[in-house]
Amino acid sequence: MMIRIWGKVIRNNKIILDEVATSDKEENYEEAVKDCINELCEKFDIGKPYWLETNIRDFNKRRKTTFNNDNFIEDIEFDRFIVEVLEEEDKSFKF
Repeated sequence: MMIRIWGKVIRNNKIILDEVATSDKEENYEEAVKDCINELCEKFDIGKPYWLETNIRDFNKRRKTTFNNDNFIEDIEFDRFIVEVLEEEDKSFKF
């Protein structure tokens, strides 16, 4: 099964960028998620976010998480980066 992740960059409560990334690494759900997020970051020309415990919990529970300034080393020019799985799969994400 292919995984599809919708990424949205939000500034002032408006979506300023959005894209869908896909990965077909069926054998490793965690790597597929990372591939999609890396692809989205490249498309949006933003740094890759760090996963905090709250992100992992949210993603495992709702298949969606929000990254903000706390998740990036460099300053960001947006308020939030949201990633959401479009096709549900019964998997958990662990680091």
